[in-house]
Amino acid sequence: MQAVLKRIKFHLKKPKVIFILIFLFGLTLLFWFCLPKPLFISPTSYVIDDNNGQLLGASIATDGQWRFPYNDSVPDKFKQCIIAFEDKRFEHHPGFDVLAFARAIRQNMQSKKVTSGGSTLTMQVIRLATKHQRTIWYKLLEIFMALRLELTYSKGKILALYANNAPFGTNVIGLDAASWRYFGRDPDKLSWGEMAAMAVLPNSPSLVHPGKNRKILIAKRNLLLTKLYKQGVIDSTTAALAKLEPVPDKPMPLPQLAPHLLQRFKNDHTGKTGSYTRIRTSISSDLQQQVNDILEQHHQVLKANDINNIAAIVLDVETGATLAYAGNIAHREDPQMESDVDVINAPRSPGSTLKPLLYASMLHNGLILPNSLLPDVPTLIAGYHPENFDLGYDGAVPASRALSRSLNVPAVKMLQQFKYERFYDFLKKAGITTLTKPADHYGLSLILGGGENTLWELSGTYADMARVLNHYNQYNGRYNPADYHSPIYSMPAKTKPVLEKSGLLDAASIYYTFQAMEEVMRPGEEMLWQQFSSTQRVAWKTGTSFGFRDGWAIGITPRYVVGVWVGNTDGEGRPGLTGINTAAPALFEIFRLLPVSRDWFEMPTSEMVRINICHQSGYRAGQYCDDVDEQWVPKAGLRAPVCPYHRLIHLSADGKYQVNGNCESPDNMISKKWFVLPPSMEYYYKARNYQYHVLPPFRAGCTQAENINAMEVIYPKDGAKIYIPLEADGSRGRMICNAAHRLPGIKIFWHLDDQYIGETQDFHQMALNPAPGKHQLTLVDGNGNTINIGFEILSK
Repeated sequence: MQAVLKRIKFHLKKPKVIFILIFLFGLTLLFWFCLPKPLFISPTSYVIDDNNGQLLGASIATDGQWRFPYNDSVPDKFKQCIIAFEDKRFEHHPGFDVLAFARAIRQNMQSKKVTSGGSTLTMQVIRLATKHQRTIWYKLLEIFMALRLELTYSKGKILALYANNAPFGTNVIGLDAASWRYFGRDPDKLSWGEMAAMAVLPNSPSLVHPGKNRKILIAKRNLLLTKLYKQGVIDSTTAALAKLEPVPDKPMPLPQLAPHLLQRFKNDHTGKTGSYTRIRTSISSDLQQQVNDILEQHHQVLKANDINNIAAIVLDVETGATLAYAGNIAHREDPQMESDVDVINAPRSPGSTLKPLLYASMLHNGLILPNSLLPDVPTLIAGYHPENFDLGYDGAVPASRALSRSLNVPAVKMLQQFKYERFYDFLKKAGITTLTKPADHYGLSLILGGGENTLWELSGTYADMARVLNHYNQYNGRYNPADYHSPIYSMPAKTKPVLEKSGLLDAASIYYTFQAMEEVMRPGEEMLWQQFSSTQRVAWKTGTSFGFRDGWAIGITPRYVVGVWVGNTDGEGRPGLTGINTAAPALFEIFRLLPVSRDWFEMPTSEMVRINICHQSGYRAGQYCDDVDEQWVPKAGLRAPVCPYHRLIHLSADGKYQVNGNCESPDNMISKKWFVLPPSMEYYYKARNYQYHVLPPFRAGCTQAENINAMEVIYPKDGAKIYIPLEADGSRGRMICNAAHRLPGIKIFWHLDDQYIGETQDFHQMALNPAPGKHQLTLVDGNGNTINIGFEILSK
């Protein structure tokens, strides 16, 4: 052994041997690292598929080619066809076929020109990857690289690389793109005749050209079919029928069922290094097509009023997955329609669609109960003057009814109590990202659409709420913070929940919010839907932005959320563009496409308590509430205020007058519990509620300090800043002051800056024309009660 080692050491000292070893080592390194990484770097098309893998849409690659992303699945028909046509010993050679190469040399010498290259499929993959010129040197280099490719790549992967990168005529690259461009189907759905035509194209891709070379293509295809028959791959009948099939003509347009989702996917992934540009989405193609059809039908009606755009989204509650994504109508031929704009992802004013979130937050924090009375009277808060859509007032309205009727004034009153800064933070935690300015920028207008939201995020937030409610009982009364997440359009993945004792909103508050939203009267149905067992129960809310620019409708069931937006992408408002008139009809048509279920959210009783509720006020029953209901309320309702509107009054023996101890003996008094609203609320409330009884007047000589709250100024409020616009003739306008008094027939004497200006009786209104500056308004009633308020008239 030592002698052998000595001999080896002796030879290693010779320069020639050292050179050979270095050469072999370098050649080995060159062989190992000769393949480019990655093998193919060409840009690919962005492609989206539905939840079953069916093509929804694709965009052309940045280099102008239809080149789908890599697909490692090669249909068996293509494998049989391409091997028979291009490389019959593909399964057995190491990347270089000596027999085929020798045959090519002989044919080229006989014809005295290049008629055959003798390239294997592996060598063709190398040529496609490197784009080498067709010379002898490069042919040798392809052989060298093909041997290296075969060393670490399986035959199946090499075949997949070829199928994905071979040219198929015009600007079509790869089998997947070619199959859709020429036959409008996935390659695994092609017939033998169609696949044979695909297999012969890469050899001469110019054969597929409108009106040219059709006979050559047919001849090549038929020759391949004959070869397949002779090899026993197909039988004679299949071969004969396949030869009768037409060959592809000019390329077909690819499906465009969800063009806005395709663009969204493209935007989400542009710039990501190594990002795979094909995605299997959660979209149901059948539902997507039906939603597209519904939007097109409504568009044809709406455009008569110059309302050009409409969008809709359908979400699965359990996963947040998008089942339909129609970002706009599809009229690219008409630029005025601006149908390329994806409105689902566009920030727009949401109108009243945030009101349910505020209602749920108020319940969650114990500030109200589901039917607590809220004031609905003329309101001026720091110069902000909200009005209801119908410009009327109810005086007082249950919170649930204020939500179902979408009253603006009670909503602003709730936000004033809840604090807009607090609501702003809640919206951020709930996943709303479009509020990019500080809370003070929006103020109280936030609840009426003063900010901007997207249909994507807003629909997702309602899906989150429904998911929390569904999961509450499944998780045995616990909450999963991950239930709050943005919608997704990819196939959902299951994750293990991490449970907590409390959530952003408790299940009981969400339940009562959806209950109130279910009470909204559906367009054109006048509540008759409840009589049909086949009709879905839907909690829903509409919204209309200021200036009639946006119409919204969002509906929720335990399984689905549907959101619809209607308007013009350029922001132009139109008369009649309201959520209830434009978006709601489309919303319920889409719900009729979904599986019908009368199942409703399960009542989360473990998150509730039963307490006594004042029947008239909806507050916790106080000592003077004589009409009490025992009801389930959220646990936070234990902190809710006690009824402030019931009090004990003392009446004369005949019950016609109020009295007190200074003018009547206690033995002659009748004590009675009475529902009493403040004068401004009572002023409007009694006109709409015939069962409301006003307090009897005090008997003569009995008027005391108890009566001090009998009078109230409705407008202007103390500290108000008011601008009075000019009339049409250029003269200064007037401000209408309004007051309410509990006692009918009593007179109120009006004074402006200590100057008497008039008196009113029963109907207490006064038109004033004060000069710019600060003023003092004083009201004195016939019993001597006085109210003073200060206000300022702005000059501009």
